[in-house]
Amino acid sequence: MIDAHKPDALRRLKRIEGQVRGISRMLEEDRYCIEVLQQVQAVRAALNKVEGLVLKDHAAHCVQNAIESGDAGEQSEKFAELIDLFDRMRR
Repeated sequence: MIDAHKPDALRRLKRIEGQVRGISRMLEEDRYCIEVLQQVQAVRAALNKVEGLVLKDHAAHCVQNAIESGDAGEQSEKFAELIDLFDRMRR
């Protein structure tokens, strides 16, 4: 990951970690289901943001390097990785 984006992603992941611990406490305390579900949705949204950061970084760095290399094998590999990723995301 590009150093410029890494601190943001790590900060977001630390926040997500705290949110998940909070959800565990909510379950232990028998909090109202809707409140728990709202927190689960917030964690999912936060993870989606991190996923987007990493994906943009991958496209801007790894895929771009493969394109600029002119190596058809490396280009095919990076393209296949993205296709596999998007296929898994749809499930």
